[in-house]
Amino acid sequence: MYLRNSNDYEKNEIPKTKLTNISVLSPDSEKDFLVRKISMSANGSMPNHTNEIQHQQYVLSGEAKVVVGDETYHAKEGDFIYIPAGVNHYYETCYGVGYEFLCMITTKEDTIKML
Repeated sequence: MYLRNSNDYEKNEIPKTKLTNISVLSPDSEKDFLVRKISMSANGSMPNHTNEIQHQQYVLSGEAKVVVGDETYHAKEGDFIYIPAGVNHYYETCYGVGYEFLCMITTKEDTIKML
């Protein structure tokens, strides 16, 4: 067990994104699920893509346009987003502020397909 501030984790750029980075908060030994913190600066984006695993996301701060399948959302602090496996999704911080969220996934192998 441990307690650690999420701001103390290493941030890494996510390939093919704009002004977006990721911190993996779960320990390397985790066998069931992973918690990641995604931080997008204002005018950042993550391109349209699919994953083979589902995502559960909780918005910590900011606002973003989040498109999941055919639905467009104005996501903001406190919102919860569920993205089923295989459904296309993308993000744009187009409201003049950054966007930060926790993304919870299983540890099953995943393939990301850019659209």
